[in-house]
Amino acid sequence: MNAGMRVLRGGLLAAALVFFAGPIATTATAVLTASPAAAQSASSIQVEGNRRVEADTIRSYFKPGPGGRLDQGSVDDGLKALIETGLFQDVRINQAGGRLVVSVVESPVIGRLAFEGNKKIKDEQLQAEIQSKPRGTLSRPAVQSDALRIAEIYRRSGRYDVRVDPQIIEQPNNRVDLIFVVEEGAKTGVKSIEFIGNNAFSAYRLRDVIKTRESNLLSFLGSGDVYDPDRVEADRDLIRRFYLKNGYADVQVVAALTEYDPERKGFLVTFKIEEGQQYRVASVGFESTIANFDANSMRGYSRVSVGSLYNAEALEKSVEEMQIEMSRRGYAFATVRPRGDRNFDTHTVSIVFSIEEGPRVYIERINVVGNTRTRDYVIRREFDIAEGDAYNRALVDRAERRLKNLDFFKSVKISTEPGSSSDRVILVVNLEEKSTGDFSVSGGYSTSDGALGEVSVSERNFLGRGLFAKATVQYGQYARGYSLSFVEPYLLDYRVALGLDIYQREQLANSYISYGTKTLGISPRLGFALREDLTLQLRYSLYRQEISLPSYLNNCNNNIGTAAYNPTPQYMNFLANNPNGTPGLGCFSDGEASLPVRIGLANGAYWTSSVGYTLTYNTLDNTRNPTDGLLVDFRQDFAGVGGDVKFLKTAFDAKYYTPLISEVVGIIHLQAGNLSSYGDNQLRMLDHFQMGPNLVRGFAPNGIGPRDIGQYAFYGYGGDALGGTNYWGASVELQMPFWFLPKEVGLKGAVYADAGSLFDYKGPTSWTVTNEVNAPGCVKATQTALGTCAGLNYDDTNTVRTSVGVGLIWASPFGPLRFDYAVPITKGKYDRVQEFKFGGGTSF
Repeated sequence: MNAGMRVLRGGLLAAALVFFAGPIATTATAVLTASPAAAQSASSIQVEGNRRVEADTIRSYFKPGPGGRLDQGSVDDGLKALIETGLFQDVRINQAGGRLVVSVVESPVIGRLAFEGNKKIKDEQLQAEIQSKPRGTLSRPAVQSDALRIAEIYRRSGRYDVRVDPQIIEQPNNRVDLIFVVEEGAKTGVKSIEFIGNNAFSAYRLRDVIKTRESNLLSFLGSGDVYDPDRVEADRDLIRRFYLKNGYADVQVVAALTEYDPERKGFLVTFKIEEGQQYRVASVGFESTIANFDANSMRGYSRVSVGSLYNAEALEKSVEEMQIEMSRRGYAFATVRPRGDRNFDTHTVSIVFSIEEGPRVYIERINVVGNTRTRDYVIRREFDIAEGDAYNRALVDRAERRLKNLDFFKSVKISTEPGSSSDRVILVVNLEEKSTGDFSVSGGYSTSDGALGEVSVSERNFLGRGLFAKATVQYGQYARGYSLSFVEPYLLDYRVALGLDIYQREQLANSYISYGTKTLGISPRLGFALREDLTLQLRYSLYRQEISLPSYLNNCNNNIGTAAYNPTPQYMNFLANNPNGTPGLGCFSDGEASLPVRIGLANGAYWTSSVGYTLTYNTLDNTRNPTDGLLVDFRQDFAGVGGDVKFLKTAFDAKYYTPLISEVVGIIHLQAGNLSSYGDNQLRMLDHFQMGPNLVRGFAPNGIGPRDIGQYAFYGYGGDALGGTNYWGASVELQMPFWFLPKEVGLKGAVYADAGSLFDYKGPTSWTVTNEVNAPGCVKATQTALGTCAGLNYDDTNTVRTSVGVGLIWASPFGPLRFDYAVPITKGKYDRVQEFKFGGGTSF
């Protein structure tokens, strides 16, 4: 018995003693003072003291023996049965006047049931878990069991110092009030997690594998530090599977020892591990006992390769894919059994996949238990098998994994029961549902978008039909908008996801761009899972986009001879410092927006109608905090299916993660993109790629690539970023934990080097407007022809930008946060640098 159970039982024993030793504590008793020989039959029994229970009901518990007479055994059995009903707190049997007299004292009725002192758990939750009910009969054994159950509920929430004191208050007419007085005590957390016998992996790394966490200053935001013996037991399996995945075929997690420390008021958890040796795969073979079947045809479905580390997870997936393929080929009852022969001297294992004909067993029925909200068909559609099909354990395991991945349930367990005959089985799906709705209010700050806040409401299991719905409103200093999303994961009962997004985004002018944009769009999409690691998404996008300018950038005035002329301080400064004092360039020196921006403003809103797809390959071990695997995205969008613009946009993004030494993770990130037009349509500036720290850190948003250098030339720096039609990027990064900090803090450090380039602007470069006075189209006026705006002077040097930097990554309870400080090594003449970047604080 571990210390936690000792503490719990000690507290409950104290509570029970208080209850049963109180002044009103009584116990049902029976005293047989006369021989039952005088009683001829059960009908001759005299019943006394009963008020609610009918006399005939009491007599019915006494069954006559042979000859229709009550014997000693019949009376004893009847007495025990009456006591066990819980309806009586005292039963006595006596003989009077030749008759058997049964005197009873009925148990009181519970008039009011209440809980006092419970702040962490609501009354409704406690009442649903106990046996005692209002208007029910008071049963002292049931009350004792209820006190234990209440304490167990608190134990699950991490409060082991709980004390439950049941109190009974007598009322008239044999009624009582039952009150459970709860002293909740402080939360009992896990104060330390230690590992014994771990030589291959540090304690820091293993703490990342398990779900239990150590208590820290931020523990109040989560429940991972709450001691839960079931979770600790599950952690043993997680550790074992982690070792098996990394080549340790002989690993054993011998024990998970827990001890309560009264001084620290928490639990000390210690996992004892016997690692064994690390094995590599020496050979992979295939054999079959099925006639005329070539076992080697399954080689392409094996995820195990010669020379690689032994990986039990890859072995399981290989078996699953082989059995599914065998079913597709018509071998419904075939089973694939892996066999591993270890060589203890060379630390290698030879794997043989043995394919044989299994027993002919069919699925008679699939029973779903525990789904109070989720519809049955939502659960059943995760199965690739149905009633009447051949039983296939691999498909059952896949269905269980899919149900867990839905994240609708606290627990999922599929078990089998014997069917109506020896070749029939019944699948029982045991579920425990959990809340699937989320309401979040979040906020944060980033160097590009400024301060921002977001309110979102989402439901992963909308109406119990497995639908996903989310509504989000975002309001920030420079970014605002809303979005509505809806996903039907099974379109027309096929494993095809139908999604719909409706959104509006507004980007305001800031220190990085002189103009604002407003986008309103809708995008339906279809998602297909080609394999477990390969998905395809098809989409259609229709959006309306327009440019806006602040008033101080929309006041072009080149004609100084009109009454409307109102020089700005910038313009006057230019006149004062211009060597030749030539006037007439007010638009130019007044900080007006670039020519492509002006054209976009004058032409009004554009509609873009495009079709596209994304192909994603994902083998990451963890989507939130990956340490191993590959993530590749390839996407293309073809605009011109209606709308005002025509282009083909292609983008490639690949990230490779690999664990190095001492918990250090290496990351290689490659990016590339191309934008091209077709027909006689010219590309807009807004359709170009805009890059900055998303390509090379150390540069400002929209900080690299082609730039208007005539716009602010008199001030010595470039103007608006124009974007480019081609880009490439490469990054190498090392992420490592801070070993001196607790794992639960969630802090990691990073060092990196980036390189990349954005080039080849193909948007508008000229625009002529004549006889212009205060016209919004003014971009550049020559000294020889006042009022004529023509030409774009821009830099498009294909310079390779490089930088090195350090980062701080925090998996905070408020969302992921990242701080980066990068120093550019090489840059373009007109690039804009931003060495420090901060982002996060939201849960989008």
